Amino acid sequence: MNISIEELMHSSQVKFGTSGARGLVADMSDQVCYAYTLGFIQYLEQTQQMGRAANPSNSIALAGDLRASTPDILNACAKAIIDSGYEVIYTGLIATPAVALYGLTQQCPAIMVTGSHIPDDRNGIKFYKLAGEILKEDEILIKHQVINVPDSLFDAQGQFSDQSNGLPSLDSSAGNAYQQRYQDLFPANALAGKKIGVYQHSGVARDMIPAILEKLGAEVVLLGRAEQFIPVDTEAVREEDIKLAKQWVAEHALDAIVSTDGDADRPLISDENGDWLRGDIVGFLCAQYLHIDHIVTPVSSNTGVEASGFFADVKRTRIGSPYVIEAMNDYIEDHYAAVAGYEANGGFLLGTPIRRNEYLLTALPTRDAIIVLLTLLHSSVEQGLSISQLSAQLPQRFTYSDRIKDFATERSQALVSRYTAGTEAENKQAIEADFPQFGRISQMNALDGLRITFANNDIIHFRPSGNAPEFRCYSESDSVEKAQTINQSALKIIVNL
Repeated sequence: MNISIEELMHSSQVKFGTSGARGLVADMSDQVCYAYTLGFIQYLEQTQQMGRAANPSNSIALAGDLRASTPDILNACAKAIIDSGYEVIYTGLIATPAVALYGLTQQCPAIMVTGSHIPDDRNGIKFYKLAGEILKEDEILIKHQVINVPDSLFDAQGQFSDQSNGLPSLDSSAGNAYQQRYQDLFPANALAGKKIGVYQHSGVARDMIPAILEKLGAEVVLLGRAEQFIPVDTEAVREEDIKLAKQWVAEHALDAIVSTDGDADRPLISDENGDWLRGDIVGFLCAQYLHIDHIVTPVSSNTGVEASGFFADVKRTRIGSPYVIEAMNDYIEDHYAAVAGYEANGGFLLGTPIRRNEYLLTALPTRDAIIVLLTLLHSSVEQGLSISQLSAQLPQRFTYSDRIKDFATERSQALVSRYTAGTEAENKQAIEADFPQFGRISQMNALDGLRITFANNDIIHFRPSGNAPEFRCYSESDSVEKAQTINQSALKIIVNL
């Protein structure tokens, strides 16, 4: 039976988002997951990124997160790899950047089963080619694949007729190498004297992070371990997590709390007061620590990165790691030696090798959380400052983000079109009419969604989510309180339009 990947995306509603496919677990049947994996492998073969000449080990690395649906999807991916004539290297339930690093180091493709930060009723599959995560041009060509699947392999519901487990035994080398990478980056006892809380929830790196911290001399307090999956979104921290952080730092006298999203590619870190730092602030601080000189960040990130003057050049992109990677590659092609990127969610992408603390840290051009957590903690030690004092040194621009859940993508797109479809004058007039309390508009940017800068330098940025039925709003102002207030005011207007 021939299956068009593009047609399958429409019929199954499991669509490509950043770096791979995501959808409702109910829609991610064995057949859908098997087909997407075959499509990815077939694309690699057609573009000569697979086969013994490109991949001498003839293998594909496979990993997953802690969602209840992940084991079944791992099994479907493994069967597709084996049926394509390749060996599965099952690296276990580890961080996305860990399996990505393994693929780069071993020069083999990699697949990560994860829904990242989205709710437990959804999941996804991230794909990594030999050079790293797939980019937008790769997504387009994978969509165009037509694969052949034996009719007898699946039942009428798209589940395997034979339910045997296709996963081989665990190979722990990927997780071990990733952990060693960060233990080696810092001096012995680099975090001695620090008392760090680790918010474990259901994050896949919840045991690795405490192990690294303890190796570096920190005293670790384990917090909030959960058996059910918790969708921690580092761009929209839940109210209960805001309250818990305050409670935990007071109860345990902590210097900071660290955590990640579900697959550990987005960091979450609080200061000694239990205030969670924004992702675009921690990415900025990480870049400073690593002495980066050319930095890439999406249009939604805090404008303090330009105002600081810390970097030789700053490039702004659309939101999503593929766009950040493409812009980093442009810098690298121009022979800049210290290139990195970060996103508003805090995920840090290292484009070039960096020497720090007499250690050569190899490039890892995919979102990574643990590098951010550790560099901030060590920067605090090096400078003799608390985490809150570190962030206070930056230009005082403050960002906030929130979202409207269960907001149809079509409705989101229609709202953005409402303010972008006319002439510049008409668009400004429409926005000022709907949002009169914000005042006059000085600048509009439609690179990704709609980013509006008002005459008082307040910023509101509307954007439909690329991987969930949500409408996101980013805001920036000269105080935390105002950034939050204008965000909530803008979303209230959107709901009532």
